[in-house]
Amino acid sequence: MSPGAPTGGAGGSGSAKEGAGHWWAQRLTAIALVPLTIWFVPSMAMLAGKSHGAVVAWLGAPLNAILMALLLAVTFYHVWLGLESIIEDYVHTERRHVATLIAMKIAVAVLALAALFAVARIAFGG
Repeated sequence: MSPGAPTGGAGGSGSAKEGAGHWWAQRLTAIALVPLTIWFVPSMAMLAGKSHGAVVAWLGAPLNAILMALLLAVTFYHVWLGLESIIEDYVHTERRHVATLIAMKIAVAVLALAALFAVARIAFGG
């Protein structure tokens, strides 16, 4: 392609300027969620109808607490990446774009921290 062609300088100038890395991160988090979900769904089915104490004891087990923390962390990061892509694609006004990204990032971070804190409290008996 010649330098004078209309698309000659367009390479690598997507809206996020890091499209490939973002794309790979979304795929890797999706792949990581598969085994975590395969662990989570039967675990929840097994706990259906159990007492609150039984569920707390289950989550207090180190392996379950670690897997739950991983599931939450990876899920929230995957949500972060997905919502970021949606905002990048569909919010075009600069001020609204920036405000929406900031609000989304704060909301996802607060929810992730709250969920991880809850798991830690149960796991460490707080």
